[in-house]
Amino acid sequence: MTPDILCIGSVLWDVIGRSNAHMDKGSDVPGRIVRLPGGVALNIAMAARAYGMTPALLSVVGRDAEGDELVAALDRLGLVTSTLYRSDDLPTDVYMAVEGGNGLIAAIADAHSLEAAGDKILRPLDAMAFDGPIAVDGNLTQDLLAQMATSARFRGADLRIAPASPGKAERLLPFLSHPLATLYVNLEEAGLLLHKPQPDAATAAAALRKRGLHRALVTDGPRAAACAGPDGVVSRPPRAVMVTRVTGAGDTFMAAHIAAEVDGMATTAALDRALDAAATYVSGDTY
Repeated sequence: MTPDILCIGSVLWDVIGRSNAHMDKGSDVPGRIVRLPGGVALNIAMAARAYGMTPALLSVVGRDAEGDELVAALDRLGLVTSTLYRSDDLPTDVYMAVEGGNGLIAAIADAHSLEAAGDKILRPLDAMAFDGPIAVDGNLTQDLLAQMATSARFRGADLRIAPASPGKAERLLPFLSHPLATLYVNLEEAGLLLHKPQPDAATAAAALRKRGLHRALVTDGPRAAACAGPDGVVSRPPRAVMVTRVTGAGDTFMAAHIAAEVDGMATTAALDRALDAAATYVSGDTY
C-alpha cells in the first residue's frame, strides 16, 4: 500500500477504565476496563483510515507478545506497519487512563520505548519520497521534536502537530517558527505555549499566529473552536452531545480535519467536519 499520510509518534496499547459515575480522588466504582490499540499517532491513523486515507506508522513496537498482537491488529485495520521500528530490547509502550462521568480522572503514559528509540523511528523516511501531510505527536522527545522543526528534511513538509497532553505542550515551541506547521491544541495547551491563560479559542489561535505559527487550531471542549491561518480566524461551535468518553477525542478531531482538507474542503467546512467527528466520538456513537 502507498501511504497518503504519515503518523509519527506513539503506537501502543490503551488500557482504559470507564465508569458513568462521578469520580473523585480515591473513588472505587463499577465500570468497564478495555484494552485497545492506541497512542496519539495511532489514534490519528485509525481515524484517518476511517475517512479512506492510507496511513503509515513511524514509531517503535517491541518484539514482545504485546507488540506482535498490536501489529497484527493494525494490519487487520489496513494500516501500513512495515514502517514501524520493531525493537528486540524495548517493550511495547502502554497508556492507562481512568474516565468517570465527569471526564478524565487520571492517566499515565508509559512511552519510554518511544523516547529511547529516538530518531531510529525516522529511518523509513530515507527510502521514501513523500509530500503529503505528516502528523506528529508530542510524545517524541524534546530533542527529536526540535530536530524535526528545524531540519531541512522537514522544512517544506506539511506538518500537523498534536501535543499529546498539556504536560508536553511546551515541547512544541520550536514549531512556532516552522513555515508550514499546523498545531492542534486545546485551550489549556495554547495557554501553556503562550505562557499566559487564554479566554477563548479564537483569541488563543490568533495569539499563536502572532507568535509566528503558520496555523493554529484550538478547541475548548463544548465551547467554540477556532482555526487561525494566513487567511484569518474562523470560529465555530461544536455540536452539543452527551459525553461518554474523552480519551482520543482530540486525535479524532485532528484526523477528520486533515482528511477534510485532503478532500478539498475550505476552512470553515473542514473545521465543521472535525468538530462533528469529535462530537460523534465523545458521544460514543462510534468506536
